[in-house]
Amino acid sequence: MAEAGGAAGSPTAGPGCGVQVSVIVPVHNSECWLDECLKSVWEQDFKQTMELSVFNDASKDSSAEIIAKWKIKLEDAGVPVIIGSNNSSQPRGVGFAKNRAVIQSSGAYLCFLDSDDVMMPQRVRLQYEAAIQHPNSIVGCQVRREPPMSTERYTRWINNLTEEQLLTQVFTSHGPTVIMPTWFCSREWFYHVGKFDEGGKGVPEDLLFFYKHIQKGGEVVRVNHCLLLYRYHPQAATHSVLEETIWNHRVRFLEDRVLSSWTSFTIWNAGKQGKKLYRSLSPANRKKVTAFCDVDEKKITRGFYTFEESEERPKPKIPICHFREATPPFVICVKLVSSLSCMYKISNCSL
Repeated sequence: MAEAGGAAGSPTAGPGCGVQVSVIVPVHNSECWLDECLKSVWEQDFKQTMELSVFNDASKDSSAEIIAKWKIKLEDAGVPVIIGSNNSSQPRGVGFAKNRAVIQSSGAYLCFLDSDDVMMPQRVRLQYEAAIQHPNSIVGCQVRREPPMSTERYTRWINNLTEEQLLTQVFTSHGPTVIMPTWFCSREWFYHVGKFDEGGKGVPEDLLFFYKHIQKGGEVVRVNHCLLLYRYHPQAATHSVLEETIWNHRVRFLEDRVLSSWTSFTIWNAGKQGKKLYRSLSPANRKKVTAFCDVDEKKITRGFYTFEESEERPKPKIPICHFREATPPFVICVKLVSSLSCMYKISNCSL
């Protein structure tokens, strides 16, 4: 399948082969953007050894021809190109393609690049320097959105999270606090976390990998330079993932990461999102909810929320109180700067 390679499937393959960075590019019907994407690999100012690893996942357009053209240009410039492909009639999905591109590569570090995005010339160099300093990290960067106003609030959130917020806001509805097309990490750490989910269309493989990374004690680092042109368009794979799917994964992560160590807690928000969170919890964690709290007098005067879907008799009734009367810790369901609701926790607070 691959046109070049070797014992690249091993987590230790990189250092032995002498390649420092493998640029990982999964491709599926990307002819509209692929020229510009691969040109940005060619334009990198990184002075150490670098290779490009492309996996073409059953493309039906001219992606293969574009890849072949850039293989010649890049190898003339001293950048080896490894090409793998799924020649079946059906694509296997982004997770599969990324895993195969990693397996066939040999670099000590992995620089992930989506085929519709464009790297700034200094991206590999600056993220490589950061990754050396933070070996157990996913290293991201700031981005420029194209078209510029397509996801203005989300882009502002990505680019302006503080160092602390890169970890504390992992429960939000946005997903990873450094976005997948900006990821850079060591091969060793990638294999320690355990590859991408290969469930295919509709699976948020980046979110699931990010959660595993956090659970294994990984750090999240961002290079505070705009190093990627991040495209927004209707064909993007992210549109195939349902909001409900992401919500369910977020709740399970919250339960595993936080609620498993709490004996009781209050949900801050007696409205739709707070009640949705309550209904989404496991039965064991629903029993830990002592109250909903809010500032809306109409909600507070109802006195309680009845969990009508419950098979218990009598049905559970959860008190609703003013936030000043509530007992921490809290899971807070509110809207931040973005238009999307999110979840985060406060384990201790003074009201």
